[in-house]
Amino acid sequence: QVQLEESGGGLVQAGGSLRPSCAASGDNFEDYAMGWFRQGPGKEREYVAAIRWSTEISYYAASVKGRFTISRDNTKNVLYLSMNDLKPEDTAVYYCAADARRSAYFLRDGRADYWGQGTQVTVSS
Repeated sequence: QVQLEESGGGLVQAGGSLRPSCAASGDNFEDYAMGWFRQGPGKEREYVAAIRWSTEISYYAASVKGRFTISRDNTKNVLYLSMNDLKPEDTAVYYCAADARRSAYFLRDGRADYWGQGTQVTVSS
């Protein structure tokens, strides 16, 4: 059974950095697409970034491109989201997602087989 567990959220001032992580277990993730999504207060869940585990080819939402970097540690089965130059509008619960059948590019539609419980990121102005 695939399990995803996020950690590493927190409170940071605008302009600061955080690196949430997602520990994945229960399968061989070599052929998986993995992604990060977020849901801000009063907002719908939105796509942030996605990566193909095997090739590390990655994709980003326009709102975070150039500030956020998605990466993975193959030896530890951990997915990361390095977030720099954080803005108050980045405040949200950040979720990790995984899917064995879909491409990383199309994960942006939010349809994934597996989801974590989320980690809160709060950016103060």
